[in-house]
Amino acid sequence: MTEKKAEMSESMKEKLAPKKFIKNPIKGTKYTLLISSAKGGVGKSTFAINIAFSLQNLGLKIGILDADVYGPSLPKLINLNEKPKSEEGKYLIPLKKYDAQCMSMGFLVEETTPMIWRGPMVISAIRTMTEKVLWKDLDVIIVDMPPGTGDTQLTFAQQIKVDGAVIVSTPQDLALLDVKRGIEMFDKTGVKIIGLVDNMSFFKADDGKIYNIFGEGGVEKTAKEYKKEFLGKIPIHRDLRDANDKGEPLTHSNPNHEVSLIFKEIAEKIKQAFQ
Repeated sequence: MTEKKAEMSESMKEKLAPKKFIKNPIKGTKYTLLISSAKGGVGKSTFAINIAFSLQNLGLKIGILDADVYGPSLPKLINLNEKPKSEEGKYLIPLKKYDAQCMSMGFLVEETTPMIWRGPMVISAIRTMTEKVLWKDLDVIIVDMPPGTGDTQLTFAQQIKVDGAVIVSTPQDLALLDVKRGIEMFDKTGVKIIGLVDNMSFFKADDGKIYNIFGEGGVEKTAKEYKKEFLGKIPIHRDLRDANDKGEPLTHSNPNHEVSLIFKEIAEKIKQAFQ
């Protein structure tokens, strides 16, 4: 009777143990970096595209994967609207712009076409872009994640080898509530959080005065609370917005701009985390 109880106990322990996921790397890439924000509207895509070219400026060969199926931003951010070619009817060849390999659902559908898809279709699209795209000889692929903690996030966390995630937020309390959920999700799924970034952190007027439009210090405080690294502050700057609207990311078109130099500092920390 005692042996039977012991057997049942071990069996129960096995069932209750955290599931170990088989995580496969994205072929053709050395490192996979997720740029995440659990809340939308915090400038995550702007950060993702500029940190990508900051990493390129540091000598890394980069790929950019726009994983936001419902609201792809990459075509606009790099002014690219071609359709990728297919190889053998099975694989997609990533488009190239500014010497970066790029893929987005926005390349596959018309700009105004709404993606009215349920979860399984989103998961299928993500698997296509990670398993059926011929990425080649990349040092790092930067993945612009959608907001939230849903199907896309779980697919990456459970099925794909991820080498690190950066969480982007504005400093107001409403955004930070979602950031905390994002931290918990990555921690529970075993994804390394490289650090947090305070985006749209402040506005510097022509007279030099600083305006903390969305509050101050919230992201850094959250980083300390969860024992994560605080990577830095990105200001609100017209030149950053203008560059995005032109499809010429600021860190690519003007790498010595004062804002580009802030991105460079953060990129150096990310690169160091991979070594």
